[in-house]
Amino acid sequence: MTATDARTTAYNVAGLSCGHCKATLTRQIGALDDVLSVDVDLDTGRVTVTTANEPDDALLAKVVDDAGYELTGRAA
Repeated sequence: MTATDARTTAYNVAGLSCGHCKATLTRQIGALDDVLSVDVDLDTGRVTVTTANEPDDALLAKVVDDAGYELTGRAA
């Protein structure tokens, strides 16, 4: 993989409020195949995911929902 293959995508997630939320999503999303890094911004409710390939939005939404939060879509 070259650096140009990586994709960084930001998502809006509802329900984030504390360090536990941040740790949970970082761990759950980070465990997915192709995920290189996860950054959770509690202030904006934005989760930025860097993947080796095009991200699977449906899979990410399922993981976020299963963790108890709501992925409301890609951030603008």
